[in-house]
Parts: sequence; C-alpha cells; structure tokens
Amino acid sequence: MKKKLRSTVTVLTLITTVITSSVGTWATERTIEISDDVTVYMDGEELKLTDEQGKPVNAFIYDGTTYLPARAVTEANGNTISWNGEDDRVDLNITSVTQNNDPTRAHLVSEDEKGYTFELSDNVKRTHVTYDNRYGIEIAADLYTPIDLDETQQYPAIVIGPPYGGVKEQGPGVYANELAQRGFVVLAFDPSFNGESGGSERHASSPEMFTEDFSAGVDYLGLLNYVDRDRIGAIGICGSGGFALSAAQVDTRIKAVATASMYDISRVSRNGFGDTLTDEARRETLVQLGEQRWTDAENGYPEYIPSWPEEPTETVPEGLDPITEEFYTYYATSRGFNPRARANFTTTSQLPFINYSLLNHLNDISPRPVLLIIGENAHSRYFSEDVYNEMTGDKELYIVPDANHIDLYDDTEKIPFDKLENFFDEAFED
Repeated sequence: MKKKLRSTVTVLTLITTVITSSVGTWATERTIEISDDVTVYMDGEELKLTDEQGKPVNAFIYDGTTYLPARAVTEANGNTISWNGEDDRVDLNITSVTQNNDPTRAHLVSEDEKGYTFELSDNVKRTHVTYDNRYGIEIAADLYTPIDLDETQQYPAIVIGPPYGGVKEQGPGVYANELAQRGFVVLAFDPSFNGESGGSERHASSPEMFTEDFSAGVDYLGLLNYVDRDRIGAIGICGSGGFALSAAQVDTRIKAVATASMYDISRVSRNGFGDTLTDEARRETLVQLGEQRWTDAENGYPEYIPSWPEEPTETVPEGLDPITEEFYTYYATSRGFNPRARANFTTTSQLPFINYSLLNHLNDISPRPVLLIIGENAHSRYFSEDVYNEMTGDKELYIVPDANHIDLYDDTEKIPFDKLENFFDEAFED
C-alpha cells in the first residue's frame, strides 16, 4: 500500500549508500511517496522503525529512489544520530554493540507484537523473563504463576518447550496458563536461535542446543526462591517432547517428564517419516546438504526457507499432503499463527539430527516417571508408542480419544489437564 503526501520539507535527512554533503535543507515544495509496505531487515532480523513517540516510521520514495529515515534506522540499532543545521552535517554516533547486533542476546518484541494465541486467565500472572543457557545464549521465556502466589512458600514447577518450529506464545502458553491455575509455576520458552531467544544463525536447529534449553529452564526455575528444586518437571510438545526426554536422560534434576504429540526429530530426519527413507536416499540427501553448505559458505549466511506465509490465511491450499495440511490449519491460520513461528529451520540444520540420536539412553530416565500423551488419530503416535515399548521403569501411554496431532497443541477440551496435574502431583510426592 502506498500513500501520496505533498508537504513542505524544511529538513530531510536521508540514508543512502553514502551520506554526502549534498544532504541538506530543502525549502521548496516536493512530492514524496510514502511506502508502508517496505520491511527492513538487518542480519536477518526485522527492524521496527519508530519515531520518538513510538509510532511506526515508513520508507519513502523520492525521484524514483527508495529511502529509509536515518534517525529511525540508527536508533533501532541502539545508536544515535544528530543533525547540525549550520554545517549541513549528519553525525552517526555508533556507541556500542547493541542487543540486536549481539547474536547471543534475546530479540525481544513489544507486547502487542507477541502474538499470543490464547487468552490469559485472570487467575494467572505472566512475566516476561530472560536468562542464559550454558552456551551463553540468552533465552526468552514467559513465567506463569498463580495470581495469589505466596513467595514465602515452595511451589512445584514445570518447564515447557514448543512444537518444533513453534514459539512460547502458542502451545506452551496454553499449557502454562492452565497449569498455573492449578498451582504450578510454569516456564514456557523459545528455543535458542528462534522466537525471541538469542543465537545466530537465526532459525538454526540443534539436537544438543534444544536439549540444553530444557536444562537451562530448570536452572532458571531452581533459582527462584519460591520453587522447590525437588519438584521440577518438564513437558515437551511435538518435537520438544523428544528434547525433553533427551534432557531427562542426563539431567536428574528433572523429576518427571510428560510429552504431547511427541516427535523424535533425529529419527525422522535420519529415517524419514514412518522410517521409509532408504540408505540410498539418505546418502543422496547428505550429498545435497553438503552442496548446500558450500552455497551457505559462499553466501556468508545459511539458507532458510519458511514453511508458512507471512500473514495468516483462512483457506488451506489445495494439493497439500495430509500431514502438511494438518500443520497448515494450525500454523498458517488465525488459530495458531505467530509471525515468529513460520516453521522450518536453516536447511543444513538437518545434518546433526541425521548424525546424532536424541533418545539412545531412555532407560537412564528410570526410576523417574514418564507420561506419553498421544491423540487417537495422530499421525505421529508411532513415536510415542515406540518410546513406550522401549523404555523400562515408570511409564504410561495415554491416548486421547478423537484427537489428532495438533489438537494437543491448543484444544483445551482435549488436552488432558487433569491427567497432567495428577501425574506431576504423584511424581513429586515420591
């Protein structure tokens, strides 16, 4: 969308490839075309350009050239700019490396840009928090607590990870919102490199890092004076189910694990869906990924191809396979759309998942209990069934009638919250 504006411009500061002394004061009337459909990115991250009152500032077109407002761009990067009218001079003052330029720091957005897919209960308080994982990457998370929390008491706590490609404002928040009403302190987080969390390259994925992010959440919860360190559990939704189990294999501070619609990302990456990928096809995939690494190295950045559109739609494209169609109805529609959850990861992120198995040591979780929740009609149920059959010790497979995979992301009528509450209560009593 473009709007025409006629105005008398007295001082106009422009950003071009080189700022020259020709930038000056125009006293004549000019026609400027304001363009509000230009999105500005720096190092792969969108810059929100605003004026001193926080109102959006748009690019503009003059004499066929598109310009960006220098002040808004500079200040969006945490630096300053000044105009010296006597000398017709623009001073750019680069004073520090800012949050947006430090790849380890969180990429926080304003409250109205969060994009929550559910309504927060009046009985729950939500607090935005950040903390570092053991690699120094700043994790962005939401802490959900009962509205009547007594900080002199000790509470059970749960850390929740999102579906693979999702963010904390989606399924994790749905679970956290409900469980906080039941007396739990709940931490819903964005994985490293994704959502609001820090890490570069953006949209990368890693079996080690995504497993570590659960343990980092335990670190954070255990430092709260009102959390009982002996009563901390984990919930993983979809791909995070595999990461939660992986973390529990080595992190004995996680006293109980529940998964919902669990995916084993390492298994599906190596073997294909339903374990249908042949050895020959895997070798060809590795050759293609090796070529992509050359391309990434030459370009200086990795390839990232998002799966879902930039804006939500209410119609599902024809011709999608059944699994993609199911995911589309959640991620790409108003039901679950979030601008930071366009799914997929950098193309070469698949390599470590092909190489390293997440769930080789499931029996190390015992004697701590595991609850595997799956939908009766879920395409992904074989992951949970196989984990259940492989594990020894305290385990339960819970099947939700008439539920598919994504129903356990957000359908509060089908997600078995009573079962989850009882599972963790009993686990923490032992």
